[in-house]
Amino acid sequence: MATGWAGDGAVQDQIDATVEDAVKRARSRLQRGPSLTYCEECEAAIPEARRKAVPGVRLCVSCQEAHDREQSVQSGYNRRGSKDSQLR
Repeated sequence: MATGWAGDGAVQDQIDATVEDAVKRARSRLQRGPSLTYCEECEAAIPEARRKAVPGVRLCVSCQEAHDREQSVQSGYNRRGSKDSQLR
């Protein structure tokens, strides 16, 4: 029965669910398969050390940084919401 009040532990449940969703989303974006020797965007050589450190890498460092900046601008998290808005 909905009473309008959150139950005990509701805030922590919300936090846990948010963290789990973020981890799943991050894991789904991890590259798989063999690394490329040349960047798929600018065709610059990808150093062997980067290919070994990041399995499945497809972009050079500069293109990856640009891609990450673009992704952070598009993220839709409301990190400034009040506690009340998180319980609804």
